[in-house]
Amino acid sequence: MKRFLSLTLLFTLFLAACETAASPAPTVVPPTAAEAPIAIVEPQTLTVFAAASLTDAFTEIGKSFETANPGVTVTFNFAGSQALRTQIEEGASVDVFASASGKEMDALVTGKFVADGVKQIFLNNKLVVILPSDNPARLEALEDIAKPGIKLVLAAEEVPVGNYARQALDLMNASFGVDFKDKVLANVVSNEDNVKQVVAKVQLGEADAGIVYTSDVVAATDLKTIEIPAELNVIAKYPIAPLTASTHADLAKVFVDYVLSAEGQATLQKWGFAPVK
Repeated sequence: MKRFLSLTLLFTLFLAACETAASPAPTVVPPTAAEAPIAIVEPQTLTVFAAASLTDAFTEIGKSFETANPGVTVTFNFAGSQALRTQIEEGASVDVFASASGKEMDALVTGKFVADGVKQIFLNNKLVVILPSDNPARLEALEDIAKPGIKLVLAAEEVPVGNYARQALDLMNASFGVDFKDKVLANVVSNEDNVKQVVAKVQLGEADAGIVYTSDVVAATDLKTIEIPAELNVIAKYPIAPLTASTHADLAKVFVDYVLSAEGQATLQKWGFAPVK
């Protein structure tokens, strides 16, 4: 009897072992998309040199570009286009240059800092006369800026907006007299390095008037203005291009494309520029 029980027990253990061996392996379920490891984006810094007049618009564009491109940081250097060109020529590390003047961009093309044929015009701008909010000189018409004793501030002649202002004064001679430009320039009390400095001087009451871009008035709502008629105005065309020495050439091109996109152009228009698309 004991022998029968022992054989029965052994037979039962043998069946249990067989069932265990025959059981299928557990199914491994792959992680869902939400549980999958997140790809690490290598951080990149894009350096953009841009005309001072672009400060507000490009700051907004830069933030939007960063949001659309995780891991990218856009660093700006805003100054007069002529100063930025000099910095590039002296070896500054730059990915994109946005100038208020074709002259500065063309100089970089000649120097092989920008490849021939890649620059693109991305906006237009024009000039306006600005006055302090209290207008102490009581200026009402464009020809008033030639009155003796008026304190006028301009950007220096080598600064794009300063050069455009002097071109506009040449046009005004035909309407206000051949000596109009000379009378206006005799009233200049300061020649600034960039357009933002002109705006600041007028806001602080250190000048009775200044000549800047219409886009500058959007960010300086406290100022009064005197319009310059189209026939006496100068249209500034702004070029943009990646630098040949950019260490982020593909990203630089993407940034330029974004500036020229519908979204980028809408932001420029919001800040008072005339988009080209």
